[in-house]
Amino acid sequence: MVIATQLHPERPAFLTAMHASLCRQSVPWEAIVALDGADPTRLPAALAADPRVRILALPRPVGTACARNLALNDVRTKYVNWADHDDEFTDWGMALRLRTLEETGVGWCAGYSEDLHDGSTTLWRCPTPPGRHEAGDVWRYWKDPADTIPLGPTTLLARTDLVRAAPMGGLVQGEDYCALAVTCLAPGILLPVPVYRYRKHPAQMTAQDSYAELEERARVFAHGFGASLHAAAHPCHDVGSTTPWTSA
Repeated sequence: MVIATQLHPERPAFLTAMHASLCRQSVPWEAIVALDGADPTRLPAALAADPRVRILALPRPVGTACARNLALNDVRTKYVNWADHDDEFTDWGMALRLRTLEETGVGWCAGYSEDLHDGSTTLWRCPTPPGRHEAGDVWRYWKDPADTIPLGPTTLLARTDLVRAAPMGGLVQGEDYCALAVTCLAPGILLPVPVYRYRKHPAQMTAQDSYAELEERARVFAHGFGASLHAAAHPCHDVGSTTPWTSA
């Protein structure tokens, strides 16, 4: 598990809730929390006391994408999952995907996500249909950068070697769109069950007025990255995408 945080005032309680959701998992796990220039003494006590949580304290803020990628250096498990510090996992989310990976030998396993509101959830069904998908097939469900992304990036549990080949993009936002490119490197399976809860709150980046300023460019970059990676890895295949570097 890789989590990055700057521990803004409203975030420690969310991070504590994320940790609590990890503690409810029925399979072993480790988490690396990259403190993006944040004071380590402000880390919630529950995380500081948990030996399964390792801290990467960066000396200055570097941004979410960089913090996550630097934390990836320290991952020592066979599989890895990106997570946002203000979200949660469903109680069965890790076990279902891990069992699928171990039983089938695919490179990644994902699921549906739920939007987490105050006291309620709303299911989000991604455009990619459930079942097995060969390397690159997920990109068929992201034909244009402006379209809904084909999978929830934080629902992906994938082999660590593959994630290192397709990590977070060097973007100030939309960096996790680039992480979807791991689906271009190996076959995987999408389970039709929610494995992750995406918290909706006023302080999240996507709720800010400035988010729209760079959203189109971030999507074009991420869409082109995945399409180009697949083309390089599978030169004889066509994933049916539009020209990568053309915006909608």
